[in-house]
Amino acid sequence: MARFSPLQVCCFISAGLICVIAVVCFCTLLFVDRGCPRGSYKHAAVAADSLQCSQIGRHMLQMGGSAVDGAIAALLCTSVINPQSMGIGGGSIFTIRDKTGKVKVFNFRETVPKSFKKNLLDECPTTFKMTTGTQWIGVPGELRGYEEVHKKYGKLPWAKLFEPTIKLAREGIPLPQFMEFLLSIPLAKKHVESSSLCEVFCNKNKTVLKKGDILKFTKLAESLEMIAAQGADAFYTGKIGHDLIQDLKAADGNLEMEDLKSYKVRVQDAWTVPFGDTQMHFAPPPAGGALLAFILKVLEGFHLTPDSFHGEKKIQTYHRFIEAAKFANGQKRFIRDPVFNDIKIAKHLIDPAFINKIRHMIVSNRTHDNSYYSNLRPSADHYGTTHVAVLDEDGLAVSATSTINHLFGGAVYSSRTGIILNNELSDFCKRADSLSAGEQPPSSMTPVILESKSGGLLVIGGSGGSMITAAVALSMMNRLWLGMNLTDAIAAPIVFIDSENKLNFERFGKIERFDQTVRDGLVALGHKLGNAQFFVNVVNAVEKENGCIVAVSDSRKMGMSAGY
Repeated sequence: MARFSPLQVCCFISAGLICVIAVVCFCTLLFVDRGCPRGSYKHAAVAADSLQCSQIGRHMLQMGGSAVDGAIAALLCTSVINPQSMGIGGGSIFTIRDKTGKVKVFNFRETVPKSFKKNLLDECPTTFKMTTGTQWIGVPGELRGYEEVHKKYGKLPWAKLFEPTIKLAREGIPLPQFMEFLLSIPLAKKHVESSSLCEVFCNKNKTVLKKGDILKFTKLAESLEMIAAQGADAFYTGKIGHDLIQDLKAADGNLEMEDLKSYKVRVQDAWTVPFGDTQMHFAPPPAGGALLAFILKVLEGFHLTPDSFHGEKKIQTYHRFIEAAKFANGQKRFIRDPVFNDIKIAKHLIDPAFINKIRHMIVSNRTHDNSYYSNLRPSADHYGTTHVAVLDEDGLAVSATSTINHLFGGAVYSSRTGIILNNELSDFCKRADSLSAGEQPPSSMTPVILESKSGGLLVIGGSGGSMITAAVALSMMNRLWLGMNLTDAIAAPIVFIDSENKLNFERFGKIERFDQTVRDGLVALGHKLGNAQFFVNVVNAVEKENGCIVAVSDSRKMGMSAGY
């Protein structure tokens, strides 16, 4: 019988242990891989409106940047890929959760300039149409906000965030597919061709660009290069600001250099509501998060489960959602700037007693006249905006919604700077009787972060103007309670409850997307139908669960996410 030396015995034991450890590690990895959805990521992810902008955000993260760096870079990119939605002539709201769990809201939405048209609200449109002109321009906050969040959370040099977008703007890009689709719509085509926007988005014959044409932003590239080198002051106190004001004065605008110099970013604690073991953090008024929270808290009391979407129960589930949304429409007047209104404004929307009262007013067999929903005063529905969701390796989460308001803002282009201006003051229309210098307009924007006790995170938000609330609420209802994965939760067709409490079922062109049986059942309960022509509801989100990250960019805007 062979004898082994003590050294050989030790070697055999060590080799055996290594094999056991290897098998355990392999099995663990195998289990983790099988437990993660296909296409998920291990480290970080970005969900923006386009693949190109998601990839630019991801690149910043891979270079060691933070989620804030990724969000800023992705938004700068979006100002070129989807310039109809946002840009440095607008404003944003960032909800940010740091790795310790603290959640802050950085609100750098546009404000009313010191000099504004005193009878401006008399000019509010009475029917759906583009609100154009310099009188609707709010003081842009976008760059001051980027500067503020970058100082606190950024890791990469400021200039690095601008480099990819400067290159895109200067060299030009093939007309993006979604822009091609937009410019083919007669309303949008006329909007561009009859305004100063034509300088960028038209051919030499003054008709809009088409498939295969190159879209360039030469002047914007110059402005971004100066901002990258000099910081936000290049816009708020420097040459870019002076050039911008000069262009606006020539177009009878009210904005002054003093408005830019005095702009301040608002930093606030997020409002928080619980959903079982999950906490939802959102931006306080004048953002629309309180309306979203109100709808979801009303629905929570109905104890929805995947079974709630079976048979007749599906009709009842949508009926309850619609009723909650109608009550939310009746509460829109409370979404105002607390600096200029009651500081407790909209707090009742997350008060359990008020929520329970409203829930008990929802009956299963009928709907009601508009007066039932707290003296509904219809406000104009509109479309626009973009959303970016980012989660980095350190656990920093950013939910960022940015806008110039309507399609291409107010159709005012500054030829000296390459900047498209917002028409944010139109958000006061039918939502307020007056406005004050420095006031932020009410908004549907609702960048949200949810965290569970088990460590899960959901970073979510939407765009689409008035459709934001319904789109995000339904996506969250689908994900939290109805058993859908994140992709399916966002892709599911929505019903939009418009300002007159009429139901608008999502369709693509003439193709109906919504379940006809449910639609018929809701009509049978007394709900009235609207005639919304365009469905621009877009939800982007990043979710981390059990160590796996899933990122979803809404396919409605032809978006794709990116991660690693």
